[in-house]
Amino acid sequence: MSKIVGMLFGEVGYGDFNFLVSKDASLQKGGYVKVNHENYGWVLAQVCFIKRYNEMYSLSAITGSSQPKEDASDRIVANAKVIGYLDESGFLKTPRIPFKPGEKVYEAEGAIIRKSLNLGIRSGVYLGLLEGQEEASPVYINVNKLIQKHICVLAKTGAGKSYTVGVLIEELIEKSVPVVVIDPHGEYSALKTPNSNPKELALMGRYGISQQGYENIVEYTPNLGLNPQADRKLALDITQLTIGNFLEMLPSKLTDSQKGILFEALKTARSYGKYTLEDLIKIIHAHESKAKWNLITGLEMLRESKIFEGAPVHPTDLVKNGVVSIINLRGIRPDIQELIVARLGSEIFSDRKQGKVPPLLFLLEEAHNFAPERGFGGSLSLGIIRIIASEGRKFGMGLCVVSQRPARVDKSVLSQCNTQIILKVTNPNDLRAISQSIEGFTADLEEEIKQLQPGVALIVGDVVEQPIFVSIRVKKSRHGGASVEVVREPKVVRVPSPSGLLRRLFFG
Repeated sequence: MSKIVGMLFGEVGYGDFNFLVSKDASLQKGGYVKVNHENYGWVLAQVCFIKRYNEMYSLSAITGSSQPKEDASDRIVANAKVIGYLDESGFLKTPRIPFKPGEKVYEAEGAIIRKSLNLGIRSGVYLGLLEGQEEASPVYINVNKLIQKHICVLAKTGAGKSYTVGVLIEELIEKSVPVVVIDPHGEYSALKTPNSNPKELALMGRYGISQQGYENIVEYTPNLGLNPQADRKLALDITQLTIGNFLEMLPSKLTDSQKGILFEALKTARSYGKYTLEDLIKIIHAHESKAKWNLITGLEMLRESKIFEGAPVHPTDLVKNGVVSIINLRGIRPDIQELIVARLGSEIFSDRKQGKVPPLLFLLEEAHNFAPERGFGGSLSLGIIRIIASEGRKFGMGLCVVSQRPARVDKSVLSQCNTQIILKVTNPNDLRAISQSIEGFTADLEEEIKQLQPGVALIVGDVVEQPIFVSIRVKKSRHGGASVEVVREPKVVRVPSPSGLLRRLFFG
């Protein structure tokens, strides 16, 4: 039997209502309650604010002009926003007839919350627990809706963005969904190792999980010298490039005569069948025109990046059911990172349209660098990211945009993400960018985002019936994105003693 937490009073509507909170009720802002409507049955609502007052402490009492004769007890009044009720077909609907004053308000149990908010079943992606509930209410998100309609994960630095993405990847591994991760900082290879953090291990029971490392992860990098732990060198296939691709990649703009030299050289190289960048440079070296030197300089810069050196990696290598392919770009020049994202994005999208690879999620960390908003510079990869954002859902290529600077992410890309996972954000420009990309974003939600605790996320979009706050579960695997400790903080150890005083301070 649900616990009574209050009673409706005063003027009562059907969109929201005020209620007097029972003295023994442990109610908090954001919690869920239910009211039995005479026409619709149980209606779910969420507490928006709670106020406490005491008539004893009037202005006159405080100033001392008079003393109250009787001690008036505290009164707690709350306001709740109506979420709705489930009709016979299971659809969530809003009442159109006001509630009756005097109706009792009950604490909502997990079952009605999960069903009304469409928090899914155990076959979905398990992100964590519904925030603000005494009873643990797991949040499961529909996998197809999550991937088909694109995702964005937005937060300020240190709010838990990469940690949340790690939880998402763990869930997709267990659902055998292929994921290609663009990892500019080399954070996600830690997924291979079980979580050994004592604090997080202690919390696993609360979330109903256990530590685990994942074997079906393959890490690629363009430079094994910079990232020796990677499983395989990443090399692009030069034979797949058109003259247009070369014109985009080369650092300097070519003259018409240089374009002609490049066109002739590509035609000659293709007549060989397979060819390398070195072959192309040799062909151009043999050309009589002096205009060739600037072109050769640009191609040699590409050669120095070693991105075309070695056995090419194809989409069929990267996109496999149940496998996460991590593209570790740590230490790689920004222009080469853009080139890699542009080429991989184009090739994977092309193969996906032809059915050569299974449906997948293309996860883009530091998205503001690869799909920048106008005014924040250009990027070689922006064009293909825009195409995937607008057309990917039709072909089964989902996009996950991850950034700590939403204001610097291309608005057309951000607006295509139908599921938003937002952790703490405080920058006014970033908040404005978020509000412009989310339909129905309110000032109240903006204020909530600024106040979020690390590890708590607001989830908005097609995967939920209304915005919800989720305490993101701990990771099963090790987190690779933790901040580096510059100065070791002293540990305080309390040694048992009769006085209970602090006895010892030392560095652990």
